[in-house]
Amino acid sequence: MTRFLAFTAALPLLLAGCGTAQAERAVPIPAAARDVPATAGMQTAVLAGGCFWGMEAVFQQVKGVRDVVAGYAGGTPQTANYQAVSSETTRHAEAIRISYDPRVVSYATLLRVYFSIAHDPTQLNRQGPDSGTSYRSAIFPQTPEQRAVAAAYIAQLGQAHAFAQPIVTRLEAGRFYPAESYHQDFFRRNPTHPYIVHWDKPKVAGFRAAFPQLAMR
Repeated sequence: MTRFLAFTAALPLLLAGCGTAQAERAVPIPAAARDVPATAGMQTAVLAGGCFWGMEAVFQQVKGVRDVVAGYAGGTPQTANYQAVSSETTRHAEAIRISYDPRVVSYATLLRVYFSIAHDPTQLNRQGPDSGTSYRSAIFPQTPEQRAVAAAYIAQLGQAHAFAQPIVTRLEAGRFYPAESYHQDFFRRNPTHPYIVHWDKPKVAGFRAAFPQLAMR
């Protein structure tokens, strides 16, 4: 089900709650025990965790993040468009590509934000009102070091019982393809959109409350 169908079905509830949405509570999880070494120059992370509007919005708040692009990962270039991905037959996940300065924010720190507040890693093929494999929890490591750190962190969080339910996040391979222009910076350009107000503003507020040392001013 696309987020637009889910949004339409839930519209009365969303409108009723638009003025009262509160900060989402971040899950308190430990920092990763290992990390990708910092190097000079920008690095890239690709993460999927439900609607890319909210994922993009959260990571745009993080110090050291220079750019976030909404897009698709896991499928072919021919099907990297919203209409095709919404059919849930393309293997694509809605994803974001994060360009970050590893001397300011590390890959493991980005993963901590990802697991704690950017999405719920225990939800299988869905996030909030959106369901389907395109909304799955998945990490697309860009280097062998990123893959090793992500795998180790998932194991660490599982051993610590950081979540009440098992983590279902998958490590996947696949290229990233930018989404249509109307999906880019959606949170910033549409601050009063009912979906943004109900689902994404609380998530951004939750990040800023839980990680004030990481949040841009």
